Amino acid sequence: MQPQDEAPRRRDLRDMTEGEVAELLAELGQPAFRAKQIRSWVWEKGVGSFDEMSNLPKTLRQALAKRCTLGGAEEAVCQESADGSKKYLIRYDDGVCVECVGMPSRARLTVCASTQAGCGMRCAFCATGKAGLTRSLTAAEIYQQVLHVRDDFDTRVTGVVLMGQGEPFANYDESLAALRRLNDPEGLGIGARHLTVSTCGIIPMITRFSREPEQFTLAVSLHSAVQRTRDALMPGVKRYSLLRLYDAMGEYVDRTGRRPTYEYALIKGINDTDEELAYLCDFCRDTLCHVNIIQLNQVPHSKFQPSSAERANTFVRRLAAVGVEATIRKSRGADIDAACGQLRQRNA
Repeated sequence: MQPQDEAPRRRDLRDMTEGEVAELLAELGQPAFRAKQIRSWVWEKGVGSFDEMSNLPKTLRQALAKRCTLGGAEEAVCQESADGSKKYLIRYDDGVCVECVGMPSRARLTVCASTQAGCGMRCAFCATGKAGLTRSLTAAEIYQQVLHVRDDFDTRVTGVVLMGQGEPFANYDESLAALRRLNDPEGLGIGARHLTVSTCGIIPMITRFSREPEQFTLAVSLHSAVQRTRDALMPGVKRYSLLRLYDAMGEYVDRTGRRPTYEYALIKGINDTDEELAYLCDFCRDTLCHVNIIQLNQVPHSKFQPSSAERANTFVRRLAAVGVEATIRKSRGADIDAACGQLRQRNA
């Protein structure tokens, strides 16, 4: 039983459903249209204080402040790359930190957002996984990263990739809720095809994702089509064989008609050999897919080294020869450790 002198725990307004907000307003004797005003302040404008909700009566703002919070996140560190990208260390109310990245390009701004603080997948070449998993993020915390980048660049976000810290499909419900809010016209209104979720290959969640009604984009970290190599590089998905992944991806394409992407970070002497290339061609041949070839980004104290640009071009040519669309993905922000595989929770 709660002690009489202890105030009720306030809920984060950003984590409440529309139905819960409507119920709260009814309890406060407020008209239903106030819910839309509140949604606009929280999801479009991203205000940090109830006092900023200027079109709400002062009495309502005070009542909301007594019952709810607006969460809290602050920018602990911001680093800017020579290519214009920015990496942010965001600290939440409980002291947990995550990193996110803003990547401008002409009239576009893409945000790479984290879905977990740390990661439990233990990929051998990734900086994030070395410290393990701290906790999963709420949908509001994921969304807040995007708002922070938008406000800092003072421009509209045109795309979001859930490719930062964490495995989105190990935090499926919150990741999907964040994508839906980002897609919502009353949120940021970003087109579904410009919202991408990246997974290491958690097959049950790939199947579930294929049944979602939205046309969100799927990327799968493959990194090898040889089972023993992939198991060594990605122990977190060792229980999901490449054969099962191949079948699941075929079902995904059949059900959605959408082209998934395979991410393949080239590691010198590990997954860039002729044998590895032959297996990759066989895995992708006669399927609807795109392969992103990534030259491994340097991680301090890592035993892994990137392949050469020449080798990356060889992979693209050989894949094209068997009818597989492939490109070399240009890494952004490598000079500030903001590129693929480099994100970690640190203060500098």
